[in-house]
Amino acid sequence: MAAASGALALSGCTKNTESSSPASSSSAAPAAKVESIANTVPEAIKSSGKLIVGVNIPYAPNEYKDPSGKVVGFDVDLMNAIAQTLGLTVDYREESDFSKIIPAIQAGTYNVGMSSFTDSKQREQQVDFVTYFSAGSLWAQRAGDHVDPNNSCGKKVAVESTTVQDTEELPAKSKTCTDAGKPPIDVVKFDNQDQAANAVVVGQADAMSADSPVTLWAIKQAGGKLVQAGEVFDSAPYGWPVKKGSPLAQSLLQALQHLIDNGTYKQIATNWGVQAGMIDKPVINGATS
Repeated sequence: MAAASGALALSGCTKNTESSSPASSSSAAPAAKVESIANTVPEAIKSSGKLIVGVNIPYAPNEYKDPSGKVVGFDVDLMNAIAQTLGLTVDYREESDFSKIIPAIQAGTYNVGMSSFTDSKQREQQVDFVTYFSAGSLWAQRAGDHVDPNNSCGKKVAVESTTVQDTEELPAKSKTCTDAGKPPIDVVKFDNQDQAANAVVVGQADAMSADSPVTLWAIKQAGGKLVQAGEVFDSAPYGWPVKKGSPLAQSLLQALQHLIDNGTYKQIATNWGVQAGMIDKPVINGATS
């Protein structure tokens, strides 16, 4: 019900397909195969010729569908360039439940995940991560409201289920509230980020918390109905999850470093307006917390 109401309230601004986007994958910077890097790809993947990528949509501007139904976004353009460098094509497999991507990687269903995963020490116990971006958390609220992310006891805060904001940020803030004898934060969980943003617009939540580029995109798409609440905090790396111990991690790392060095990475990030989160040296398992 929240999603349906939100779609009406936003008049099509924040939904599973977005009409406002920069030049997408079709015009992204092409990347050429680099034999020395392609040779590091695990044989089973190399012989198949494709990289199977599990993705949860929408989380614009990183991954979402354009009006034609094509999966586009910053993450998509970057992964396409990575695959080209490795001499592979990408087979995107849409997963409706974000929380199922890591188990599917562990089971071998996907080679890699691509859904703006924050690389955390908790997740590193399950999979390995190749870092490729830096993002913090950022709140949004309805225009005219005055929500303080650092003093939100008793407020309703919308999040996408199983994101870092759901599993780490808000539980910690809520505990601070209850420890001080104040009411807890009422965490309102949704299956995808668009539903969380819609909930704020229609008054079902006081605020939303998401990764900084995602919140800024939601504000842009909401046409003045949403504004930033507070500043970006808790910056942490995004990473691509792969099976624990898989040599694919090293292949992805080398491909990304190549794209950073030749300027393709910067071109893709700039195209999507997310250059503030660019990194210059990817690592395997770079979690800070």
